[in-house]
Amino acid sequence: MPSPDESVHPTATGLAKETVDRHQKDEDLVLWSGWFCPFNQRIWMALEERKIAYQYHEVNPYKKEKHFLNLNPLGLVPTLEIKSTNGQSKALYESDVLVEYLEDLYPESNEHPSIFPKDTYEKSWVRLNVQHITKKIIPAYFKLQQFQDPSDQDSAREELYKGLRTLTERVKGPYFAGEQFTAVDLSIAPFVRRFYNLVEFRGLDESKVGDQWLSYREKLMDRESLKNTSSENKYYTEILERYLKNEAQSQVAKATRGGQSLP
Repeated sequence: MPSPDESVHPTATGLAKETVDRHQKDEDLVLWSGWFCPFNQRIWMALEERKIAYQYHEVNPYKKEKHFLNLNPLGLVPTLEIKSTNGQSKALYESDVLVEYLEDLYPESNEHPSIFPKDTYEKSWVRLNVQHITKKIIPAYFKLQQFQDPSDQDSAREELYKGLRTLTERVKGPYFAGEQFTAVDLSIAPFVRRFYNLVEFRGLDESKVGDQWLSYREKLMDRESLKNTSSENKYYTEILERYLKNEAQSQVAKATRGGQSLP
């Protein structure tokens, strides 16, 4: 996951801060979270979408608590702490893994709506398209942010358009799988939320993806779980500026800079 530089704002702001404040009491699940991270926002949205009780705990990326590092020696968010009755805790991490874990932990019910289709084939089709986002869209997103040479930016922009067009062709509407909001929508929404920075500084023109994409992205941006886990733009912009200058030192930034696969 991308990790910001040391001057990161210490807490969520705006609607995200209101959501944080609603999730401070003790719960069996603790989300060790970084408000700034799009990968982290995926699992935060999943908890909100599925109406699962959790306690929110902000992680300072430069002053990580010992208990957090005991849970996840990699020191990355999101990390989900699972408390047990004997007072011991165990943990899982990686956003895609956590989304699947929550699906298994809380099977679909009226109380906990699923973010996967019931049909076995359709469920696997959702998983395949989450992989498309991970392998095709997100790498292009980071390349377009970080590349400094205009010709390299042009190539990255076209790569991003191509990945988005492929996804759009598969969108049933209004969401990826139709009326149901699924893990595909969850996976891409936090990045779409940050596209404004590419529009302003990297010449991204989403109209080139097509009208169907514009309709789909509007539905994503209007989703309550996205809005309620989003901070104010100015605080994202402070972090994203380091990627635009290719100065960010996160694992993702280093991999992009080195032409490697994202971790």
